[in-house]
Amino acid sequence: MPDRPAGPAPVFDGVRVLEVAQWTFAPAAAAVLADFGASVIKIEDPVTGDPQRALATSGVVPKVGEVNLVTAQTNRGKRSVGLNLRDPRGRELLMELVDRADVLVTNFRGPARVKLGFDEDTVRARNPRIVYARATGQGARGPDADRGGYDFTSFWMRSGIASALTAPGADRPLPQPPAFGDKAGAMNLAFGIAAALFRRERTGEGACVDVSLLGSALWQHSSAILYSWGLGREFPVATGRSANPIGRGYKTADGRWIALMMIESDRWWPDLCRHIDRPDLIADERFADAAARAANHDACTAVLEDVFAALPLAEWERRFAGLAGPWAVQRTMLEAADDPQVTENGYAVPVDHDGTAVRLMSAPVQFDERVPGLSRAPEHAEHSEEVLLELGYGWDAITALKESGVV
Repeated sequence: MPDRPAGPAPVFDGVRVLEVAQWTFAPAAAAVLADFGASVIKIEDPVTGDPQRALATSGVVPKVGEVNLVTAQTNRGKRSVGLNLRDPRGRELLMELVDRADVLVTNFRGPARVKLGFDEDTVRARNPRIVYARATGQGARGPDADRGGYDFTSFWMRSGIASALTAPGADRPLPQPPAFGDKAGAMNLAFGIAAALFRRERTGEGACVDVSLLGSALWQHSSAILYSWGLGREFPVATGRSANPIGRGYKTADGRWIALMMIESDRWWPDLCRHIDRPDLIADERFADAAARAANHDACTAVLEDVFAALPLAEWERRFAGLAGPWAVQRTMLEAADDPQVTENGYAVPVDHDGTAVRLMSAPVQFDERVPGLSRAPEHAEHSEEVLLELGYGWDAITALKESGVV
């Protein structure tokens, strides 16, 4: 770990967040707020808990030691309260927490929020200054506003991302990495909440914040989508050929890939030629400038393919150590864990999870070069009694609530 101050930058110190959510999208946004000092209470069903917890117990995802890493990553730094919102007493307890909260974040669908008594109107009537943050699949309006959606459906498939990245004739759409859209949506939601809190500091007014998986995907994929709309045809992504031969990947002798992204190709071409030990290409009229290389694209890429295929990755890494133009190796996930840029910047943070050492990914934001000091995710309903005591309930009342299944 780099030698610099650790621990959360107190950006959200004193901010109380109430999370009535499950799975990844909204809970990951609350985790980001917790990383930077917010106090987050996670409301879970008192019997089953967040269904994400069952992914490990049912064998859908493996455990590391006894740790469900999916839950650990999404819920670090929170307190968990088991609360039965189907019971009127559970809903009243939730409102007592609403009274004290600065933010309520949820990804429950609209009808469920109304049925369980924490829709925006009810919550804002109780606490007008609260920031009410809604994470949805397709947005707050339109015919599918109340339709459920996971990131594979709402983010990956519906937005055109899967279509753009799946080669024609493929047997199935290109699979999406786990929670890929959820994590992008979570950062957008965290930004929206932060902006709403900033406005409240200025005006005293609460706000309703909406972020959807579909909207997040459209933003993420906007460059290609806008060209598709503007041109009236699908803009090539997966199978499209760049006119720039040094704006693509090349395979090495040992089957690895090196990506060149030298968009200012006239600036970088001579130096690249020297680093691949082909200075003769600089004077080759077919490749004299960007226009010539585009016109002779196939010939240029064929030469470069032969050059890269002649040597293994380790030799190219040695030769390219002083290459100024942008390039990168296609790393595996295991290799990324040991990337010095990952370790030196504290992007992966060690966490002691009840005796099991794991690494969790920090939020991709740092303040004053401080690496967030992450703490473990809570066990299901671990803090129910603690939070009820803070609300002023005595042990007899807490016991009665537990015996009746409210908490």
